[in-house]
Amino acid sequence: MIYTVTLNPALDKTVEIPSFTIDSVNRITAMRTDPGGKGINVSKVISKLGGKSIAVGILGGGTGKSILSALESLGLESHFHFADGETRTNLKVVDPEGHTNTDINEPGLTVTGGLLDGLLEELLARLQAGDIVVLSGSLPKGAPTDTYYGWAKACQEAGAKVVLDADGELLASGLLASPYLIKPNNHELSRLVGKTLEAPKELEEAARRLMEEHGIAKVVVSMGGKGALYISERQTIYAEGLKVPVGSTVGAGDSVVAALAFAEETGMGMEEAVRLSTATGAANVMCSGTQAAEYEVIEGLLNKVVFHIL
Repeated sequence: MIYTVTLNPALDKTVEIPSFTIDSVNRITAMRTDPGGKGINVSKVISKLGGKSIAVGILGGGTGKSILSALESLGLESHFHFADGETRTNLKVVDPEGHTNTDINEPGLTVTGGLLDGLLEELLARLQAGDIVVLSGSLPKGAPTDTYYGWAKACQEAGAKVVLDADGELLASGLLASPYLIKPNNHELSRLVGKTLEAPKELEEAARRLMEEHGIAKVVVSMGGKGALYISERQTIYAEGLKVPVGSTVGAGDSVVAALAFAEETGMGMEEAVRLSTATGAANVMCSGTQAAEYEVIEGLLNKVVFHIL
């Protein structure tokens, strides 16, 4: 089973504003809302791929109830604790003429250590050897910066494979627990090592140093439209980015994580996983908001994926 953890979820409100202008009146031409947060996005995509997952996390207030209802309507299994306060609503402004995507994110709930510990304890009680746990996204106020370290360590001790998708201190701390797979983008990896990395060779070398230092089995470095590097102990594959019409780039990285988790659970080889994750990421870029692309769209892109073994 795949478990996705979203400790700071959101109701994602996506609006289209042609020629979006600062310090001016703007008119919305289209709008949609989706249950969001990185782990929830992963669960939505896994479902479209034909897999199953359980979304775990913390919700609050009427917005939290709306998210829970939306997940149920999508047929997604979930296990959430409710906290005092209101789950955040995040605004995504898409300008189709200026080709920009602007995120305006609320801070979200404040949680207690007891609430986090209780949720982790219940997750550990469910885990079986070989399960996959995806830890991704920001943390709510009140959560210590080493939360992902503690969760990753505990889940792996229970026999699960941990996929970590985080940035900054959360990523740096989580690495100390030796997660099975990490998926930084090129900017996140650059910040982690303290210098700008641009060339694929530079990114690969930095990723391999992390693998050796922290006992990580796999690293996937996404590079936006330039593609991604897939690095394991035995090989490195560079997948070119697919050129597709852009609906929204929000959640594209989450869709890649979803495909990687699904590929791991179903026992796909590395090249098959590269094809699937590249196609899934591109298909979701074509969607508006943070909705998940239908599998037929993903399937139509599989044969268009071009990759090179380095």
